[in-house]
Amino acid sequence: MTSTSRIIYDERLTAPKTWWVLAALFGISLALVFFPYGPVAALIALAIGTCLAGMYVSAQGSTRIRVTGDTLFVADARIPLKDLGQPEALHGEEARAWRTYKADLRAFMVMRSFLPNAVRVEVLDPDDPTPYLYLSTRTPDLLAKALGKE
Repeated sequence: MTSTSRIIYDERLTAPKTWWVLAALFGISLALVFFPYGPVAALIALAIGTCLAGMYVSAQGSTRIRVTGDTLFVADARIPLKDLGQPEALHGEEARAWRTYKADLRAFMVMRSFLPNAVRVEVLDPDDPTPYLYLSTRTPDLLAKALGKE
């Protein structure tokens, strides 16, 4: 992304705070498993378990969706807005349907289990085999509006 691009929409799909609590609890439970081998083994297990679980939670929350004047940036993908069709904000049951039985295996999907809403947008580029993008988001209406079609 160049420095002259104006950001219209920016969202980081951060993991919920409860996931961080679960990561700490995982470290504590691993420490309890190793406690019979001594307090040093328990402390090492606590540190390693908490770090591993924390790395997983951090990786789940590192994806960013960004829309500039002419490009959509999602994870490592860069898609020109001119190659995208009409966005559709999906809420609740409709979003679940597109994640499951309506899903196309060729679709580009950024799904997060902790985000029930999404945006679905057709890919119009005839050279691209991807039929549509499915993007989990906390604010599907704002993302659809930022894509400039709604």
